[in-house]
This record gives sequence, C-alpha cells and structure tokens, in this order.
Amino acid sequence: MKVEIIKCLQDNFSYLIFDKKSEKISVVDPSESAPIINFLKKKKLNLNYILNTHHHFDHIGGNLDLKKKYNAKIIGFEGDKNRIPGIDIILKNNQSYKIGNLEFKTIHIPGHTSGHVCFYFYNNKIAFTGDTIFSLGCGRIFEGTYKQMFDSINKIKNLPLDTKIYFGHEYTLKNSEFCIKYDPDNKKLIEKIKDVKFKKLNNIPSAPTKIKDEIETNIFFRAEKENIKTVLKMQNSEPLKVFSKLRDLKDNF
Repeated sequence: MKVEIIKCLQDNFSYLIFDKKSEKISVVDPSESAPIINFLKKKKLNLNYILNTHHHFDHIGGNLDLKKKYNAKIIGFEGDKNRIPGIDIILKNNQSYKIGNLEFKTIHIPGHTSGHVCFYFYNNKIAFTGDTIFSLGCGRIFEGTYKQMFDSINKIKNLPLDTKIYFGHEYTLKNSEFCIKYDPDNKKLIEKIKDVKFKKLNNIPSAPTKIKDEIETNIFFRAEKENIKTVLKMQNSEPLKVFSKLRDLKDNF
C-alpha cells in the first residue's frame, strides 16, 4: 500500500491510495477534482474508488467530476448516504471492505459531524481520520456532542500505537501553539514543534502522524493528565470535562 498526499484548496489534504498488487487506485476526500486529475494524468493512471470520511464540501467537492471522468465508485457511511453526492457503496459502522488486496474497516467517529467515519486499513496500520483527528488537534464540534468527540478520539487512541494517521487539513503549526500554551513543559511536544516548523519552512506536509506521537503531544488526547488539569484549574475534574473545556478554549484561540 502506497499513499500519495495531494494538496487541495488552501489547506486540505486528499490522499491517493495505491494497491500495488491489483493496481487499484482510490482517493480519500477529494476536495476538488483538478489536482487529482492532474496527478493521475501525469502518471497515466486511472481512478477506481472515492472514499469520503464525511459530507462537508471541502471533502466531497471533487466527487462528481471524478466519478464522471473515471467511472469511479464512491464509498461512504450509511449515516451520510443522503449527504454524499454520487454515493454507490454504503458501509456500516465496523464493516470491513476490500479494494483489490487492501482491506479496511469503517469506524464511526461522530462529533465534527454526525456521520463522520475513519477508514482504518488494519493490515497496513493506516487510518484516514478526516476532520475528527488532526496532528496536535481535533475537529470543531458542529453536529455532535463533546462526549461523542471525546469517545471518537478514544477509539482512535486505542488503535495500535504505530498506526499512521492521515488527517484532513494542514493545521499542525497553529494547533501546536494551542497545545504548548496549556502543556508548556511537554518535552515531546517541544521536539515536535521544531519538526513541524522545519517541515513548514521546507513545504513538507506534516501528515502523516502516528498514534503514539499524538498520545504524547496532542492535548486533546491528554485530558486525563494532572499537569493539564492544574493549568486549567480543574484538578478534580473528569477527563471529559477537561476535554470540553479545551475544545471551548480552542474554538476561541
């Protein structure tokens, strides 16, 4: 399995997935069609499948153009079947699906939207998390609840530590400024910020990250940590309340 990062719009990431054995090619969250088409044309490749993590336009904007041009099949979650244009294949929570030789499971991770999913390629330890999990951040809560987002983060957090996370937006540097404000003595975070700044300076995408890295540095993965509770003056609070406070603070950061 090979993943190619395609930059779209201002700060979106779309991802091309290559199955080297079957030569099947998929795209995750095509924000727009042109960058995808240009890449495929340059490499003289076809497109077989489109995977959408959720229905927001900056993740499905290229669906219909790509479907028309390549006769690609669009895959989405049953909870979004009426909101994803051109959907062909409807998957349920925890349902497995196979594209060529690559197998993945659909994990329902609501919070950002009610029908948001992660596509988890378990044999390859790769997860596409859309706008639920970012490096050093998580998505805004638009349609769900704090508890749903908190539980969704924990679903991802409990995947194998070396799982690579491919996320929806290049927000990492800005996210790091929030994390360091409320987790200022985190040495792993300080190291990661140096790496993120280097990548930004050299126009290198910050994706992918890994579960282990996020547990060590992403403040939204760390709501149970006593030092963060102390900074927030929430020493006796449950992690969900701490997470909710952090999410509110980030919304106004």
